[in-house]
Amino acid sequence: MDIFIRNISEEAIKTDALILPFFENYPPDIYSDIDYIIGGLIKKVINSKEFTGKQNQITLLHVRNINADRILLTGLGKQNDITSEKIRQGGGKAFSYLRGIGVKEIAVSTALFDCLPKGFTALKKPVFYFIEGGLLSLYRFERYRKTENGTEIKKATILGDKDIPLKWLRVLVDSVNFARDIINTPSNDMTPDVLSNNALGLSSRKIKVKVLEKRDIEKEGMHAYLSVSRGSTEPPKFIVLQYKGGKGAPLALIGKSITFDSGGISLKPAEGMEKMKYDMAGGAAVLAIIKAASELELPVNLVGVLPAAENLHGGSASKPGDVVKSLTEKTIEIINTDAEGRLALADAIGYVIKYYKPRAVIDIATLTGACSVALGNESIAMMGNNTELMGRLKEASEEAYERVWQMPLFDEYKEYIKSDVADLKNSGGKNGSLVTAGYFLKEFAGDTPWVHLDIAGTAWNEKDKPYLPKGATGIGVRLMLNFLKEIQS
Repeated sequence: MDIFIRNISEEAIKTDALILPFFENYPPDIYSDIDYIIGGLIKKVINSKEFTGKQNQITLLHVRNINADRILLTGLGKQNDITSEKIRQGGGKAFSYLRGIGVKEIAVSTALFDCLPKGFTALKKPVFYFIEGGLLSLYRFERYRKTENGTEIKKATILGDKDIPLKWLRVLVDSVNFARDIINTPSNDMTPDVLSNNALGLSSRKIKVKVLEKRDIEKEGMHAYLSVSRGSTEPPKFIVLQYKGGKGAPLALIGKSITFDSGGISLKPAEGMEKMKYDMAGGAAVLAIIKAASELELPVNLVGVLPAAENLHGGSASKPGDVVKSLTEKTIEIINTDAEGRLALADAIGYVIKYYKPRAVIDIATLTGACSVALGNESIAMMGNNTELMGRLKEASEEAYERVWQMPLFDEYKEYIKSDVADLKNSGGKNGSLVTAGYFLKEFAGDTPWVHLDIAGTAWNEKDKPYLPKGATGIGVRLMLNFLKEIQS
């Protein structure tokens, strides 16, 4: 889509549809000039209570006497309760509706955003959030089917003299959709090998990519990670990306990359198992983050690690009771083969600390079903060993509305994962299963500042939301880009 900024009036812009945002029960005087020209239609629908400006409410008007063919009234809720997220949702609702009726060109009035209360302290121009939500809402994964409605919005014009970071906006949305595409692709077409090819496709002057094959992984002693793929004929791929945009030690990003998770011998229930293609959502997010960092030329050094594998239950699959040794030489008793993600992440954490001495490690993973039980589908569970790092991630999460909620890592949780035959066991059972999974990873981070983000409850939508279509959400990308923008090289 082409996006333009033009300092032109609402009545003068020639477009298929003009979007006019409204606050709930807010006097329509802000649009009085254009309403006079179209015969008072706006005031009529407001006086009749057909449109009140409630959050995500929309009303379409077919109009005459102006250059726009239609006007879409879009509600943002009460003025005093406005947030960046409500603006983002309003944009998503408006754009997706217009796309659905076949509109190809749109324009967005920004006059209302000049009337925001003084307490509104958004980090960007409010219209940024509106356009961001709009663009994110247009995503569709249609690789495997013929589309009934092939129309797309081709052009969006932002009205007014606004300073909007269009490059950041485009890269942000493109990167989220890049991750969504990878996650939504079924596992027969998104194997560890295909995922590694996606990573290799990012190779450039600023991004270096290497892929460790099974023999390399064995040589490194990453037997915890190797144990995950033993039941599959698809070989594992340990994917490492380096982006050099700054100075000093890199920040390490590790993404769980299980391209399909059956649970192994500890087999998952059949119902819903088709969604287990999304168990590599963390890895897809890491790829998208590094891609975006390069395109935006962020002044940071990054290392991305994706321990890719399939977790199946073939004849050579790992069995409950097996003991494996990690790269750090800690031994692990496998209690549950469906607790496989932490085995892959443990070796990835050990590898990146050994070879890259990072300033910090952040892992992003669809790690536990218990995350959804605890937090539903509304928040990322965050755990770590560094309060400052977690605080900065929380700030970034609020701006992106990819919210995090800190969970405890009490020392007592170590007792839950004590093994009778090894240094650790990979599952402490149902009690505290969200936090004991985090504590397991903590054992491999050591003194390196580390944060774990469990996105199991937020990486997949069961139904459409205003700017998050059903399926993969691409969560973690906007959060981490906001975080990276603020940290010093």
